[in-house]
Amino acid sequence: MAEKKVIYSADFEKALNVGRPPNVVKLFPNSKALIVSGKFVDLAMMEKGKAIAMAANGRSSFVVRGALRAAQKANACIIIEIARSEGGASPYCAVNYWNIARLVDALCNEMGITIPVAIHADHYGIKKESDVEPAKVEIPTLFEAGMTSIAVDASHLPDDQNLLANLELNPCIPDWAGLETEVGEIKGKEGLSTPQEALFLIQGLNAHGIFPDWIALNNGTTHGIEASDKGIRVGLTVQIHEALAKYKLSGAQHGTSGNNSDRLREIADKTRTTKANVATALQMISWGLEVNDYGNARLDGSGSFVKVEGEGITEEMWAEMVEYANSKGLKGGNYKKLNLPFENKFLGQDIKIRQRMVARVEDFIYNMLVNVLNAKDTAPVAIEKIIQGGTFNPGPKAEQIESPEEWTKEKIMERATSISRDKGGDGDFDD
Repeated sequence: MAEKKVIYSADFEKALNVGRPPNVVKLFPNSKALIVSGKFVDLAMMEKGKAIAMAANGRSSFVVRGALRAAQKANACIIIEIARSEGGASPYCAVNYWNIARLVDALCNEMGITIPVAIHADHYGIKKESDVEPAKVEIPTLFEAGMTSIAVDASHLPDDQNLLANLELNPCIPDWAGLETEVGEIKGKEGLSTPQEALFLIQGLNAHGIFPDWIALNNGTTHGIEASDKGIRVGLTVQIHEALAKYKLSGAQHGTSGNNSDRLREIADKTRTTKANVATALQMISWGLEVNDYGNARLDGSGSFVKVEGEGITEEMWAEMVEYANSKGLKGGNYKKLNLPFENKFLGQDIKIRQRMVARVEDFIYNMLVNVLNAKDTAPVAIEKIIQGGTFNPGPKAEQIESPEEWTKEKIMERATSISRDKGGDGDFDD
C-alpha cells in the first residue's frame, strides 16, 4: 500500500512564500491561497504517473466552491478555468476571465484550502486573423486579473494561420504561465486531428523557443452533452502523443463530460494526458439534474432534463428556469445560457439549498479525482517541486531542437500546403 502523502504546514508556508507568481502576489498580497502556475500542476501529474488533473470549469460560484472542497479532500492539485465564450467580453456566465481569480482566492481563504490551484483561461479563441490584434491588448489583462495559465485556441483556422497566431500572441503570455495550444476543432467524430498537423504546430513553436505544456486535440469527443457512446479515440490520442514525445508535451483532454469512467481511466493509463476539462457535467450536477456515471445529464422521452427532487436548486427555481429557457428557445446544451441570468437567483436561495448544490459538485469531483483520474495526493508533489525549485517558474519541460530558419513565415505557409486535413462541418465548440 502506497504511503499517504501529506502537506505539512511548514512546507505550505514555504510554497506560499515562493510559489505564487508575481501577478497573484500583487493582487492578493496577504492571501493564504496557493495559486500557482499551471506548469506545476502538469509536473505533479507527470511525477505521479498516469494521473490527470481536473480542470473544473467554474461556470458558477457553486461549482468553484465544490471543486475546491473536493480537491482539498482528495489532497489533489486542481485547475479552475473558464472559457472565453463563457466568461469573455460577451459572457453567458457570471464568473468571467477577470473575476475568477478573485473568486478562487476568496474561497480558498474562507475555507482554508491548502492545495495548489491554477487559474486557467480556457479556449482563448482566435476565429479569424483579425482577432489577433485585439487579443494582444486583451490577453495581458487576463494575467493582470490573476490568471496563471492560458489556452490559445486558433484551431478554427488553417494550420499555418493557427501556428502564426500562436507565435504572434506568445509575447503577451508570461513565460512562467501554463500554456496550452490546440489543433483540430473539438467537435466529435468530424475533422479528427492527425499526427502530421500536431507535429506541424509543435515543431513550428519549438523552432521559435515556445514550449507548450499541453496540446488539445480533436480526438473524437465533443463539448457539452455527448449524444453518442463513441467519445474519445484512445488509439488516436496515443498515436499523436507518441509522435510528439520528443517535444515533452502533455495532453489536455476536452469534452470529458461525455465519456464514461472506464474510457477516462484508459486515457490516464495509455496516453500522456495530464489535464481533463469538465464543464457541462458540473453545471448540471449543481442544479440537481439526474446524471449518469460520468455526469452526462439524462433526457426523458420528450427530450427534457430530469430534475431530482430534493437535490440541487429548488423545484420552484427549476420550473422558473425551464419556463425562461422555453421563452428563449433554449434546449439541450444551450441551457448553459441560463447561468448568467440565474446566478444571483441561486445565491438568494436558503443556505441549505446552496449547501446541497455545492455538496453535489464536491461528491462528483472527489470521486473523479480519486477513482477515475488518479489525482489523489498530487498536491504534496506539486508543493515539493515548488520548494525544491524555490521559484514560481519551473521553466519549460522541453528544449529547442528545431531550426528557426526552417520555420519562417514564408516556409510555414509553404509547409502547410502539404498537410491534408478534414476540418469537418461548421459549429460552435468553444466550451
